Amino acid sequence: MAAPTLIELSTEGNVAVLTLANEATRNALTVAMQRELLDALDRIAADDAIHAVVLTGQGRGFCSGAELGGLKPEGDETLGQTVARQMDETTHPLMERLRNFDKPVIAAVNGAAAGMGASLALACDMVVAAETAFFVFPFAPNLGLVPDCGATWHLARRLGPARAMTLALTGERLPAATAASIGLIAESVDPARLHTRAVELATAAGAAPPHMVAELRAAFDAALASDFSTQLEYERQRQKELLDGAAFAEGTAAFLEKRKPDFRKAGT
Repeated sequence: MAAPTLIELSTEGNVAVLTLANEATRNALTVAMQRELLDALDRIAADDAIHAVVLTGQGRGFCSGAELGGLKPEGDETLGQTVARQMDETTHPLMERLRNFDKPVIAAVNGAAAGMGASLALACDMVVAAETAFFVFPFAPNLGLVPDCGATWHLARRLGPARAMTLALTGERLPAATAASIGLIAESVDPARLHTRAVELATAAGAAPPHMVAELRAAFDAALASDFSTQLEYERQRQKELLDGAAFAEGTAAFLEKRKPDFRKAGT
């Protein structure tokens, strides 16, 4: 496989750092970049020394979304048919890969996250953004399109219909601090601390038992679709299984022995 040209992949301890690296387009999420991200995620998944991932952008922007100037129909297709096929073949697999990745993924939003660039960040398990960053969904007011790549799913669940409709229909910029205060993202931090904080979160998340990121995603997804009694039963069933697992045994032993648990050494 050729070396990536639109992204950069590095490591800090047990954390992989994926950087969108096409600063000339403010890191527009082209199909070529999407393919490179999928390839990089495959390599990260196969590396047992990597426990978590930070996804960030190069330069002043996180991701400007689709490169509108590069959108062209292919062959006998209309533009809509071409883009729909590309979404099916590449874009949606990327978003689902992030959403279901077997290691925690933290988005470090260093600047503008626009359109599908915002969707890319929201597909991650946690989002921490620089105080100078912002999120914007220009699809409807500027382009006559619906928000895509999972944006409607994330906005409706995290913000509720009223705020989701306001952001989508007006295209107003949402500053990082406001995004954090209303629950769209986890934190807003000083730009100078963004990278450090993202790696801190990734390191902490990566130290948990490896299966827990998938467990927690499933638990919170179930909670959004369940009544209280149903969710109590869901939790009971998961504890029934997990209490007999290696992670709980290691965690209990570490607590009693007054040491930090080592879930990977314990084979969890």
